[in-house]
Amino acid sequence: MVNEISRRSVLSGLMAGVAGIALTGPALALNTEEARQLIDDLVNEINRVINSGKPEAAMYGEFEKIFIKYADVQIVARSALGIAARSASASQMNAFTLAFRGYISRKYGKRFREFIGGKLEVQQARQVKSFYEVKTTAFLRGEAPLEVVFLVSDKSGRNLFFNMYIEGVNMMASERTEIGAMLDQRRGNIDLLIEDLKKAG
Repeated sequence: MVNEISRRSVLSGLMAGVAGIALTGPALALNTEEARQLIDDLVNEINRVINSGKPEAAMYGEFEKIFIKYADVQIVARSALGIAARSASASQMNAFTLAFRGYISRKYGKRFREFIGGKLEVQQARQVKSFYEVKTTAFLRGEAPLEVVFLVSDKSGRNLFFNMYIEGVNMMASERTEIGAMLDQRRGNIDLLIEDLKKAG
């Protein structure tokens, strides 16, 4: 009888814990329409910048603001740093993330500047396991269209994109390889990497 009461107490406690998690968790998870809307808003901002007529440096500043607003910067930066992120101090990770943010905005800003005179359009969105894939097409002036795919998740507590493919080239994998090579050239010195990233891109 005592064992039965104990089992009931444990089960009741577990059920109460599950109920508490359900009540305090997010009311609604990310869905296909929300993922599509995020990228709709993103491409509208990219289109605005590329056709603004602003000088190159000003465009890169705008692209950085867009990256901060729509990308899961922390996840992308940590992924790019790879295994070295495990040994980095909190201050190094913060400094790396800031430097990487500027670097990636300049690097991909150059790609998006190639779209001047054209535009990005969202085509379709679909769920893929625990995230969403949103396909867009870049219509370029005098060139064949190309595909840009964004991967969207809400795992950080906000709807954000965490990876991007331009014509099949995986941003996250490419940056992990490139940042890893840069770190190797600096014999694993993260501080040197941070300083050099501020000028790269």
